[in-house]
Amino acid sequence: MTSSVLVVGGSIAGTTLAYWLRRNGFSVTVAERASALRDGGYKVDIRGAALPVVERMGILDELRSLRTEVRSGTVVDATGKRVAAMDGDTFGGRAHGDAEVLRGDLTRLLYHLTKDDVEYRFGEAITALDGNRATFSSGRTSSYDLVIGADGVHSTTRALAFGPEENYLHDLGYRIAIASVPNDLGLDREEVTYVGPGRTTLVYSTTRDSSAKAMFLYEAPARPASLRDVYAGEGWEVPRLLDAVDASDDLYSDVMTQVTMDRWSAGPVALVGDAAYCASPASGQGTSLALVGAYVLAGELASGGGFEAYERRMRPFVERNQKLGPANVKRMVLKTPRQVRGSMRMLAVIDKLPLKDRLLAAAMAPLHKAAGAIDLPSYAPTGRPPRPVG
Repeated sequence: MTSSVLVVGGSIAGTTLAYWLRRNGFSVTVAERASALRDGGYKVDIRGAALPVVERMGILDELRSLRTEVRSGTVVDATGKRVAAMDGDTFGGRAHGDAEVLRGDLTRLLYHLTKDDVEYRFGEAITALDGNRATFSSGRTSSYDLVIGADGVHSTTRALAFGPEENYLHDLGYRIAIASVPNDLGLDREEVTYVGPGRTTLVYSTTRDSSAKAMFLYEAPARPASLRDVYAGEGWEVPRLLDAVDASDDLYSDVMTQVTMDRWSAGPVALVGDAAYCASPASGQGTSLALVGAYVLAGELASGGGFEAYERRMRPFVERNQKLGPANVKRMVLKTPRQVRGSMRMLAVIDKLPLKDRLLAAAMAPLHKAAGAIDLPSYAPTGRPPRPVG
């Protein structure tokens, strides 16, 4: 008898999970609160253990054809003067065949890979969960053998099955904002970063996109404040970028947070991706964790290991990658003017060294070690029914 699975969230984790579950004979429904496929978005990296996952899905070559092709990274001071420059892969911490793509391109590819075999219900959110019986925003109710929450850091599934999100969110003390802006700097597959005390701004352009993306990383203020208030008085192109953000229709803004949970499953309900173990954007590993987590969860369900085996295999990998976020954000956002001056001086010195790219790449070694710190089985379904509890 085919097992039915409700996947809540048409995210990267959700669509990847749908692919692997359907491939292993499950009947899959994906409920996505958005009215249509979410396109656009910022650039994301597929690295380490995530590469064999997409390769086994048969989409690695296509993803590489969709790479952003960002070819250089530059750090500037408040006057716009270059402090340091490096190639795009070094600047983005990429190596070993990593693929940097736009989030929307990856989501669209995963959707088209699954849309003919998976039932997608757009504009449908869950409002209540009683074991394996879900109530939807449309008013309908349905029961499934399993319910998997892949609905992001502010997961409704997690709140319904495990309790309020404040029990699981760990605020890193920073915020992120990102929006599409006109490419007034004339960037050609370039990324430019300006660092101020407690506030970092970067702008980048990618191939096949005439606009640019502006990103703001900053210490969370003690009291609620607008982005413009936080960045008041900053130099470089910041004032003009703030004007562009005000006119943008795709601003994303949120706290930099991690999700930490003792268990990712309860009865017939489990979580995957950011809903279970968000590592924060500062980790650089959110997309890869989503891809790997979905692959492992589907594989353990199909082979009979169930939720317990999924957690046992994934938890060391998750914990190692979550350690990256707090350390990285402190390097990305420098607290004091003295720290900024010291960092700029150091970068200026490194910029003149003949082996600068090698030195800077070495600093990314912890990221690459964490990204590959899991052995991925080649799962073979056993034909046994899935075990929903550990």
